[in-house]
Amino acid sequence: MSDVLERFLRYVQVDSPSDPDNLDQTPSTPCQHDMARLLADDLEAIGCENVTADEHAYVTGFLPASAGAEDLPALVLCAHIDSSPDAPAHGVRPHVVRYEGGPLVSGVVDGEPVQTTPEQVPDLARFVGQDIVCSDGTTLLSADDKAGVAEIMALLARLAENPALPHPRIVAAFVPDEEIGHGASLLDVEALGACGGYTVDGEALGEFNYECFSASEATVIIRGVMVHPGAAKDVMVNAITVASEFQQMIPAAQRPEHTEGREGFFHPTDIEGTASAVTLTYILRDFDADAFARREQTMRDVAAFLNARYGEGTVSVSIRPQYRNMAEKFGPADQRLIDFALEANREVGIDPVEVPARGGTDGAQLTFRGLPCPNLATGGYNAHSVREFVPVRSLELTVDMLERLVAKFAATAPGGEA
Repeated sequence: MSDVLERFLRYVQVDSPSDPDNLDQTPSTPCQHDMARLLADDLEAIGCENVTADEHAYVTGFLPASAGAEDLPALVLCAHIDSSPDAPAHGVRPHVVRYEGGPLVSGVVDGEPVQTTPEQVPDLARFVGQDIVCSDGTTLLSADDKAGVAEIMALLARLAENPALPHPRIVAAFVPDEEIGHGASLLDVEALGACGGYTVDGEALGEFNYECFSASEATVIIRGVMVHPGAAKDVMVNAITVASEFQQMIPAAQRPEHTEGREGFFHPTDIEGTASAVTLTYILRDFDADAFARREQTMRDVAAFLNARYGEGTVSVSIRPQYRNMAEKFGPADQRLIDFALEANREVGIDPVEVPARGGTDGAQLTFRGLPCPNLATGGYNAHSVREFVPVRSLELTVDMLERLVAKFAATAPGGEA
C-alpha cells in the first residue's frame, strides 16, 4: 500500500463534518479537533517544525528547505479538514474496489446498489483495471478534501525521507469549516511567511483553477399578516404565498440546474416557516463582478416590488459576502504559479486543463488577503455524495506532480530568474 493511500484511508475514518447551523463557532463541530490533532501528530512524526493545532482546529507546520533553497520564499500547500454536511459523513468505511468496467458499485444499501455509471462520469472508462477507493454507500468518502490532506502529507514525508529532492520551505496549512464558508478566514497569512501557494482541493486530475465564482448568501425574511381565514379578505398576507411569488420572480433559466461553464446562478437552498413568517436562503454565484453585483441587486429589487404590493416591511433581504473570484487579484507577478502547475502536471503525464471553478476554495480567501493561491486537483469525483470516489493511481500521481511542482520553486527566484 502506498503511503498516500494508507494516509487517505486513515484520515477519512476520522469524523469531521462541518455544521452550517453552528456558524458562530470555529470549528463548527468538536470532532474537527480530532482531525487537527491527528494531523499535528503526523506533521511532527514527519519532521516538520513549528507545528501547531490551535483552539480553532487550524493546523500549521513547515518543512525546512532543501540545501541551496534556504533563502527562497516559502510555498504554502493548503487543504481543508472538514467533510461536507451535504451527505451523511459520520462513520466513513472506505474500501478499495478493482474496477473492471460498467457501473462502479460503492456498496449496497437497503438492497439497492449505490453506483456511478459511465454515462454519469465518462472518465470511468480511463480507470478500467485500476483500484478505486469508495465508501460503502452509506456515507460520502470525504475525498473532498482528505485526498488533498493525504497528498500534501505524503509529499512532505517523501521530501523528509529524501533530503536531496529540491524544495523551498514548505508551509502546510490545514483548515476547518471550508464547506460552510469559513475555511482559511482565521489563518494568519502574515505568519506563514510565504509569497504564494496552492490549495489541493480540486477534482479530476489535470483540472486547474485560478478563477472561481464570486459568492454571497442571501437571507430573505417574509412577514405575513394573519387573521382567521374566515375573515381574511383584503386583510391576510400569507407569508407562504409571498415566498412563492418571490421565488417565481427569480429568473428560472438562471438556476444551477440550467447553467454551466461561466454562467452564474441563483440557488434557493433552504426554506422554513409558516403562513405567518417564512425564511428563504439563497446562494448567489457569478464569475463577472458586474453581473454578480446585478444578482445581489435583483434580490433587493424583487423585495422592493413585493413590499410595494403588500406593504413596506413584508420582505427584507440581507446579503452576506462569502468569497470573491480569485482571478480579480492575479497579476503578472503571479504567472509562475500558473505556469509551474501546468508544467508539473505535464511532466507526470497529466494533460492539464484550465477550468473556472464553479465553486470556491480556501485559495479565494487567501488570494484576496495577499497570498495568491490557485487550486490543484486531487483526483476525486462525485464530491458531497455517497457515490464519491477517487482512483488510487490518481492519489499517487498527485503526489508525484506535487514533487515536481515544489522542485520548480526551489530552482527559481521570485522574479522568475533561475
